[in-house]
Amino acid sequence: MLGIYRNMAIGLALTGLVALAIAATPALSALIFGTPLKWVAMFAPLAFVMFFSFRIEQMSLATARTAFFAFAGVMGVSMASIFLVFTETSIAQAFFTAAAVFAGMSLWGYTTKQDLTRYSTFLFVGLIGVIGASLFNLFIGSGTLQMVISIAGVLVFTGLTAWDTQRLKGEYAMHAGTERADKLAIMGALSLYLNLINLFQLLLGLLGQREE
Repeated sequence: MLGIYRNMAIGLALTGLVALAIAATPALSALIFGTPLKWVAMFAPLAFVMFFSFRIEQMSLATARTAFFAFAGVMGVSMASIFLVFTETSIAQAFFTAAAVFAGMSLWGYTTKQDLTRYSTFLFVGLIGVIGASLFNLFIGSGTLQMVISIAGVLVFTGLTAWDTQRLKGEYAMHAGTERADKLAIMGALSLYLNLINLFQLLLGLLGQREE
């Protein structure tokens, strides 16, 4: 489990550094977000996650780790746009709020004796609904729908954080001491990374103050 959180932390740091570097370079920001390249930056992380999820079983441990950190870098490119839209103070507030929620739910998922598997179907359906509604809202731009999506998304990813932590704890116990356990540290890091990143983005959309 320490390996999972360590990989996740490195991935988050890489994402933040890439996002800050791009935001601090106006020419690069304009090239990416002022041209059709913004669609590539927006959808590349999703394509990367899908590829990673389908191919990780066939990857070596080294390749899986490299792919995860490459994904974290690509996510940093995508997230650089938040520095062009929101104030730095509100970005920091949203991140630390998301981190606190994540830490609390992950700790609860790790320590609770309650079987959270019963909620997995509900959470999965909610996740599909949030993704579908978000893609739809990209084209209609409804502020009301976005608020509903953000609230629902926060609930879904909060629940997923607890469930994923409990699931990963059980899977790691089954494979401890094997190569599978090492790869699980990468797969688990990806799952928890996505939960925290999505919590952050949704909370930023709800609470963030936009640049004037």
